Amino acid sequence: MEAIDRASLPVALEAEGVEVRAVEAGELTAGWFAFAAGTDLRPALAGLPDDLCPCPHWGYMIKGHLRMHTADGPRDYTGGQAFYWPPGHAPEAITDCEYVDFSPSAELAKVVAHIQG
Repeated sequence: MEAIDRASLPVALEAEGVEVRAVEAGELTAGWFAFAAGTDLRPALAGLPDDLCPCPHWGYMIKGHLRMHTADGPRDYTGGQAFYWPPGHAPEAITDCEYVDFSPSAELAKVVAHIQG
């Protein structure tokens, strides 16, 4: 058993308005995400299948308002909600937001590598 503390997680991705801290736990990666209001990852995901994230995520919105763009249209998530995001999504922070998610490590690593270019 393991407890994960945000401050002890290594930074996996950092850019203007984006901070991702993550650690592998078995075949999953536990990630702590913080996006500043206005952050839109759609441009960073261009070139992936359908220009959307192909990795599934299960998690919990801690705070804020996040819009997830999909082929079927946008869907909004707010603090206090648990979620499952299947492959085929791109996040946009409507307000400052923070969430924790769990993703298959191998699939997530490919997305992060694509974003980092």
